[in-house]
Amino acid sequence: MINPIPLAFMLLCSTSLASTAFASTSELSATVVKDSSPTSMVDSLVTLQSQYSPKATADRFESIIKDKGFTVFARIDHQKNAEAVELSLPATEVIIFGNPKIGTQLMQCNQQVAIDLPQKVLITEDANNKVWLSFNNPQYLKQRHDIKGCDAVLNKIANVLNTLAKAATTK
Repeated sequence: MINPIPLAFMLLCSTSLASTAFASTSELSATVVKDSSPTSMVDSLVTLQSQYSPKATADRFESIIKDKGFTVFARIDHQKNAEAVELSLPATEVIIFGNPKIGTQLMQCNQQVAIDLPQKVLITEDANNKVWLSFNNPQYLKQRHDIKGCDAVLNKIANVLNTLAKAATTK
């Protein structure tokens, strides 16, 4: 099992980019930060470079998902929280969101996936001032929770996440 904390750290610190993705989600992004863990068969995160600032990317994503009928459960500004305890952190924000019409279908396949729901996106700025938007690869969730017989639901989720992410990150 992959620990999400090192994955988030790898995402923030990684300069190694790969342009491969799991076959059924290859359309998700031309830019994927690859999980180098030897136990992973699937890239755990799909990452797209944003053409906007971290705040603008997060604001755009939030606006887009609200317009599409998604619920925003939380928006966590880790940089601001770090500053509150006199620590520094580059722009790092998480938006937690969902739609029970989609998420419930996935939980009907395997209730354990609920630990990874609602969906989340991570918006970060790296040391080179590049802004990234990342989300869990649905194929990673399939592998992590041994989901069988739900490829149509997983592909629907992948397409929705990809569409939302592209809309928030491109001009």
